[in-house]
Amino acid sequence: MNSVNILSDKKILLGVTGGIAAYKAVDICSQMVQSGADVRVLMTYSAQKFVTPLTFGALSGREPVRDLWQLYGGEEIGHVALAKEADLFIIAPLTAHTLARLAHGMADGALVATALSIQCPMLIAPAMESHMWEHPATQSNLQKLVKWGVTVVGPEPGRLASGASGVGRMTEPDQIVEQARMILGRSGPLSGIRITITAGGTREWVDPVRFMGNRASGKMGVALARVARDQGAHVNLIYGAMSVSPPMGIDAIEAIRAEDMLRETLDLLPETDILISAAAIADFRPLTTHDTKLKKESGKGIELERTPDVLKAVGERRSAIGMPRIVVGFAAETSDLLQNATRKMKNKNLEMIILNDVTATDAGFGVDTNRVHILTRDGAVESLPLMDKEEVAFNILHRIRGLLGAQSIGWSPGIGSVIPS
Repeated sequence: MNSVNILSDKKILLGVTGGIAAYKAVDICSQMVQSGADVRVLMTYSAQKFVTPLTFGALSGREPVRDLWQLYGGEEIGHVALAKEADLFIIAPLTAHTLARLAHGMADGALVATALSIQCPMLIAPAMESHMWEHPATQSNLQKLVKWGVTVVGPEPGRLASGASGVGRMTEPDQIVEQARMILGRSGPLSGIRITITAGGTREWVDPVRFMGNRASGKMGVALARVARDQGAHVNLIYGAMSVSPPMGIDAIEAIRAEDMLRETLDLLPETDILISAAAIADFRPLTTHDTKLKKESGKGIELERTPDVLKAVGERRSAIGMPRIVVGFAAETSDLLQNATRKMKNKNLEMIILNDVTATDAGFGVDTNRVHILTRDGAVESLPLMDKEEVAFNILHRIRGLLGAQSIGWSPGIGSVIPS
């Protein structure tokens, strides 16, 4: 089984050019290294005016490349050897000057010479003053790179180094790392597979102030969405109330009530190969939603009615249209765990169900770890130890791939793109 983190053991080239945002590249380098990547930093002369090579050398464990004539491994020409080995080349920040040099094929420095030699994908994060960004020359140079298949992230609006406000801030490091994960996963084991995931908790409104809800944070569903995306899947995330944000690179659809969750899920079924129902959907809702705040002095009680059964409706629609190919449910239980989960899997006609004991303080709702049992309809039960939720997601998707077999559906992403700010 491959590593849960798509960055693990990948050879990443990180180009840093001479802008004030160079300090953010330090965080990118740190995040990459902590994720298990082998990072080699390339710095322009101007970049060294903002951040010292020693900083990047200490973080990456490798001396940054600064000289076009520097040998690599004592024998090979530096920029040729680096380009040959790289899985991804990131340039962050990318100044207008270096952008122009790339667009015109100039190879007068270690960074640009390596960039012109690579066969791997390239991700650039421009950062400059807004008037420089908007200049026709900059935009023309940018479009050349996009046409060649380079992925562009940012820049963002905000306060600039000059004190002015406008578009030109470099995208934040965590978003650049997320984009890197997406690029590296394009040809992953789930490439061509369309996955719909529900996440978070639903809210059923009593009045404009109060609602009936639950403790679901959405962390497990978001972890599934992120790992599926990293493995090349086209992911739809239908989410309710969550304490985390949907990951970038997926289609995110908000659905706060059980009724909303049902509607959005059914709408996506014809284009869904795998449905993973990780949302904690309310079983009951107020019979009446009051337009004004319900006062306790009124003496009015709250009458309840059943909410629509999303998985039951999925089963009925699935029988008619033949999609999704696989449906996976979650069972958040407090007692009779295996019996309740097995019953739910059978009643909802699921291929797989993920069981967790939500009474545990270190697993389930609101925490970053989970301890689950994976049940399949053939009677198999696999118990996983306490893991980070992304590790749990990786294991779940690994077993789903086993159910899918080798069949391919043929959906494929494009190669060059601009990520809107």
